[in-house]
Amino acid sequence: MYHEFFGLKEAPFRITPDTGFFFSGGERGAILQGLAYAIRQGEGIIKVTGEVGSGKTMLCWMLEQHLPDHIETVYLANPNVKPEDVLPSILAELELVRPADASRAGHLRTLNDYLLARHDAGKQVVMFVEEAQGMTLDTLEEIRLLSNLETEREKLLQIVLFGQPELDAKLADPRIRQLRERITTAITLAPLTPDAIRAYLAFRLTTAGYRGPDLFDRRAVRSIARASRGLTRRVNILADKSLLAAYTDNTRTIQPRHIRIALRDSAFNDDANKPQRWLLPVIAMGVMVAVLASFYWRSKPAAAPSRQTQTRPAAGLPGRASAAAPDPVAPLSADPFQQRLAATRTWLMQQPADTRTIQLSLLNSPSEFAAYLRGEGGGLAPDQLRIFRTQAQGHPSWTVIYGSYPTRQTANRALLALPEAVRKRHPYLRTVGGIRNETRQIQQVGEQS
Repeated sequence: MYHEFFGLKEAPFRITPDTGFFFSGGERGAILQGLAYAIRQGEGIIKVTGEVGSGKTMLCWMLEQHLPDHIETVYLANPNVKPEDVLPSILAELELVRPADASRAGHLRTLNDYLLARHDAGKQVVMFVEEAQGMTLDTLEEIRLLSNLETEREKLLQIVLFGQPELDAKLADPRIRQLRERITTAITLAPLTPDAIRAYLAFRLTTAGYRGPDLFDRRAVRSIARASRGLTRRVNILADKSLLAAYTDNTRTIQPRHIRIALRDSAFNDDANKPQRWLLPVIAMGVMVAVLASFYWRSKPAAAPSRQTQTRPAAGLPGRASAAAPDPVAPLSADPFQQRLAATRTWLMQQPADTRTIQLSLLNSPSEFAAYLRGEGGGLAPDQLRIFRTQAQGHPSWTVIYGSYPTRQTANRALLALPEAVRKRHPYLRTVGGIRNETRQIQQVGEQS
């Protein structure tokens, strides 16, 4: 809405990570180079911690781009993964066919053989473990055991743990001291200083196309620094809302009062700074009315499109989150479960193996699918919901997946843009190749039995 007013080509302060907006100040560039060096050395386990919104995901994506071509990456992104599911999850990410006996020894042998083959070919494999603070001690211990895979001279699997500060408290537990002692590089993402925030704001605006004088004066920067506590996600939220407030005021200078308006409208606002609870809807409504009125008087109303030119919006997540076209099947109707099951089988056969999707939930019976659609799945595009049969702890189950994304970056953006009710279930990324292997093995087990 305010982009044209400030001469911007795109939104400068999106909270979804975009590597084109990576800020190397605040020691982020040095940390990136240090992590890349530590991974190339291939020694021990690396740990990266930072507060929520400090930029861990952005750093992880940048790290993948800056690693040499001979280094292959694999992600373990589900903090709720059980110890017995760690190896199957890694094999699925690597698109490796799991042994028919599905034993841990068989999984470990398959992984070890793959890593040895990559090592003989001059390749290196690194595993990024995200949200590690949410994993149980047993799961972290299972990950630690993977660091035992080695030749006489080198580790076959490099491990990088990303987590919030709670990870350090978990690693302090004596029961997991062996993992703690194998951490050779520990990095903490510190909050940005006020000077770094000033540079960060200018960098983001310039990258988005801004070519004018500083929009945020020193008083505004100090206000943002104090309210955000130096966390980049909060800085983005406050800067975006401040630009909107200034646009409403018809001014191109961001002042502290614009920061206060942005802060009142932000979920992380401290209790001491919040107005009375009953005033929040009034403030929100007043800001919205002012913005809409300003937008109306600045814009010429466009002629309504004819019925022949109206098109249905592309299904998927808001903004740029969904890169998928609807399935070539009719909308969900009388039997949504069977329809989705058949559509998913067709989709899995047609998609490239490296296509990403998001695993949302595990259902115990087909009857739960209708309830899922009425509940947490109700805010999602129905033609992007898919379902396939699998097994959980030896019992038939059905996995719900969502979306179709050509790259990990677009898939991660979609993951972060999911509704809060869905994200509470800790969804994570899957590859089509991994799902095909899983369904193929379940079919083989069924034929053998």
